[in-house]
Amino acid sequence: MENLIGLLRIRVRRGINLVSRDSNTSDPFVVITMGSQKLKTRGVKNSCNPEWNDELTLGINDPNQHVNLEVYDKDTFTSHDTMGDAEIDIKPFFEAQGTDVQEVSDRTEIRRVNPSGDNCLAEESRIIISNGKIVQDMILKLRNVESGAVEIQIEWINVPGSSDL
Repeated sequence: MENLIGLLRIRVRRGINLVSRDSNTSDPFVVITMGSQKLKTRGVKNSCNPEWNDELTLGINDPNQHVNLEVYDKDTFTSHDTMGDAEIDIKPFFEAQGTDVQEVSDRTEIRRVNPSGDNCLAEESRIIISNGKIVQDMILKLRNVESGAVEIQIEWINVPGSSDL
């Protein structure tokens, strides 16, 4: 990737109270997109509260570019049903990358991000130091759907030879 400044690892942990698209349940999977990059989790059968615990990694060359998360119900013979979407706001996380993790103890909070009209957070999110890395846990409230949220964690990975932050 040209002008790569780093990698963003997204741990898609679980879905919470997702809508039912097949009778009383769904077969959900998540699609993460940013620009031309598109990644997806594995599907989980018959669950409105799926546990994915999948790791997806995006190459970042512009921290202002939108990262989108979409949840779908897998269908075999018809197109997949949408189960909601959310935008992952990485700007506050990217701004925290200048923190010297060597000088800070584990679980130290760097910054809090509150839910607002500018993000899809369902609750307050904390950017912390964990095992010498900066991470952010968040629960994203899904839009364009009656109910549902997705729990994720994001982590920055420096790339040798990439632009400095």
